[in-house]
Amino acid sequence: MIKQILTVAVAALSIYSAGAQTQNETPKVYFTSEITPEALVKIYKALGVEATGRVAVKISTGESAQSNHLRPELIKNLVNEVKGTLVECNTAYHGNRSSSEDHLRAIAERGYNDIANVDLMDIEGYVDIPVSDTKWLKYNRVGSHIADYDYLVNLAHFKGHAMGGFGGVLKNQSIGMATPEGKTLIHTAGRYSDPQQVFGNQDGQDAFLESMAAAAKSVHDYYKGNVIYINVMNNLSVDCDCNGHPAAPQMKDIGIMASLDPVALDKACLDLVFNHHSSDGDNASPLQERINSRHGTHIVDYAEQIGLGSMNYQLVDIDNK
Repeated sequence: MIKQILTVAVAALSIYSAGAQTQNETPKVYFTSEITPEALVKIYKALGVEATGRVAVKISTGESAQSNHLRPELIKNLVNEVKGTLVECNTAYHGNRSSSEDHLRAIAERGYNDIANVDLMDIEGYVDIPVSDTKWLKYNRVGSHIADYDYLVNLAHFKGHAMGGFGGVLKNQSIGMATPEGKTLIHTAGRYSDPQQVFGNQDGQDAFLESMAAAAKSVHDYYKGNVIYINVMNNLSVDCDCNGHPAAPQMKDIGIMASLDPVALDKACLDLVFNHHSSDGDNASPLQERINSRHGTHIVDYAEQIGLGSMNYQLVDIDNK
């Protein structure tokens, strides 16, 4: 089935790549159907770049033990390979990770401390970094520890999301890297920074999605492009890892995808979801509906418009190598 999905995606690529100048300029998105610790290291090495210096590995630690966050045993080998520190920020909504004390307890309960050092980037406050796209945001408020790292590995769980439609590397690098006040600014398209108003969006869904794209680009620019992007496409629930009681996935796991271009990567994952041929026990329709109902694909459209990356891509199946 995976090979059939890939064949469809490659066929669709001829449409999405029409604007590319040459194949060499088209971002590569690497794919493996294996979802194992070894496969994560393999796909990282396939990118052909090395995360150097002080490396931050951005994950979601999940709202509860029942959330579909990436488990420590899956990511341990990759974190060790890059000699990375796991990084997170506190949430804007009230929950198990809305204060540093509670979040540190949750991190320990999930077992992340057993595999690596974990850093709450906003435990000592925030720093405002510039945004190049100022349509909605004047700055991006992120954890002050962003300055402690030279390289970012954006390790995201690709799945649905109640507000954004889906969450991948763009969400992980925007809302995921922001402090509670920064998350509120993104959710409200720059109107509010008080987390009590995090859901006070008055400018519409596209404003929220465009704010996410602008914030993701600000982090990419901050690290001068020294970012590696990985999406793990497992536990494909319609709900995000910020949901402590997510809906059960109705779509089977797909694999792992990676790129140096976050727009190409999230677009390739979306293509696999929307080109999926559903069958009994493997139904993509709920996730497709969740994304469409939130106009979720607009984030990749807008991220391309503001220069974060390209929706054109070349799919490379590393299982055949």
